[in-house]
Amino acid sequence: MYEMVSGLLEVFSAMFQGYCLQYFYGSFLENRIWNQWIGGLAAAVLYGVLRLGMGIFLPNDYAGFGVFARLALSAGIITLFAHAFYRTEGKIHFFLAAVFMAVSEISIFLAYTFGQTGKVLIGLWNWCMGKGYIASASVFSVFVSVTVIGTNVLAFAISAIVTYCLLKGVAKAFQEKNYRIGNTELLFLITPSLIGVLICSLLRAILLTMEAGAPKQIYERYPSLVIIVPAILILSLFSIIFDVRLFQDMIYRNREKSSRIILEKQVSSLQEHMGEMERVYSGIRGMRHDMKNIMAVIMQLAAGKEEGLQAYLEELNRTMDRLEFRFKTGNTVVDTLLNMKYHEITSAVPDLRMDVEGLQFPEKLFIQSYDISIILGNALDNAMEACQKLKAEEPGAEAFIRISSFQKRGLFFLKVENSFDGRVVRIPQNEFPVTEKADRENHGIGMVNIKSTAEKYQGAMDFKANGRVFILSVMMKNERRE
Repeated sequence: MYEMVSGLLEVFSAMFQGYCLQYFYGSFLENRIWNQWIGGLAAAVLYGVLRLGMGIFLPNDYAGFGVFARLALSAGIITLFAHAFYRTEGKIHFFLAAVFMAVSEISIFLAYTFGQTGKVLIGLWNWCMGKGYIASASVFSVFVSVTVIGTNVLAFAISAIVTYCLLKGVAKAFQEKNYRIGNTELLFLITPSLIGVLICSLLRAILLTMEAGAPKQIYERYPSLVIIVPAILILSLFSIIFDVRLFQDMIYRNREKSSRIILEKQVSSLQEHMGEMERVYSGIRGMRHDMKNIMAVIMQLAAGKEEGLQAYLEELNRTMDRLEFRFKTGNTVVDTLLNMKYHEITSAVPDLRMDVEGLQFPEKLFIQSYDISIILGNALDNAMEACQKLKAEEPGAEAFIRISSFQKRGLFFLKVENSFDGRVVRIPQNEFPVTEKADRENHGIGMVNIKSTAEKYQGAMDFKANGRVFILSVMMKNERRE
């Protein structure tokens, strides 16, 4: 009975570890098999079979070379599993393998340590038998068998719960799954896991000692280790989780720092050029007004005298008309930005339609012009990227950008709409959509800058997709600030 239960638990343990492994890898990597359910089942079964095979071929005594053989074979099985079922890119695979090996090994030893309670119960049954509280040997045998089987079941349950909860915790804590890990970052991530694996390997090597020619467990020789070893293993598990969370905080802070640097450069650049843009813009308007009057007088004087001269003057007048800005909202900085971005966008997407008729500013605008330009500049960059991608995939698709604004009860609302392919890639726990650019480490900086600028005016930013139209909305308080 005991051998049958032990065999079944070993099979269940191997299969459950296979399930946990495919869940863990599937949380980070793309599946090679199109049907996720079939792929997950096949992955769990394959790993379980390989794990059982490793138990058959490796001896029960893992001392000496057997410890390294077990580690090498486990790493080989996980590597084979990963390449067979998932698209392993970058260094993330090494992190996943190290974490899984550490969590599975630590969970086994935790279960084994808690399983020592079975020996306490067997000692209790022996004492009861000696005192006569257990009348027959058959009843004593039943008590011992139930205790041993129950202890094994308890150990399996503890191991399964710890493995699943820890792997799920790591997958949830590691939110930036598309982040490309560098060599130093990889070393930082896998160090706690490698320490946990080495601790378990050390325990395997010293678990059984020889005393007076007879094998004896180290827990029997040093009873205090029953408390010390689980404490070390639990701390090792916590270090893996906290290491991942610290790494995520580092990514967020670096991204926030990069975003702040870019935002400061944008503000500084706009402030430096704002006065110059206003002077040039005013000069162009004045020159155009004066030249149109001069041209009108010259054309009247030249009327009827020489056709070539009048045609030349008419062409010169049309050239002067082209000096006029295409977009005129009344805000010099915004007009300059819109015209500059328009020429940039239409050079990439010639048939793009840009509509700013709805962009209006109140007479008393307390929001700095360069802050509005930062919002519009980043929004137009994102819209241009989306329109370029749409036209590359569907050359006949309509590409447009619409900008509108209005004020209501001291709140200024700005909306930017653009056409796109209708696909918004979102990752759980990520605030912004994933960019299609190669530099994914800095994805979403434009959106972060828009949000940061809006928050300067106690405002907020929101976005949504309505079919194949992406809508960005920004709200800010238009009030005088101290």
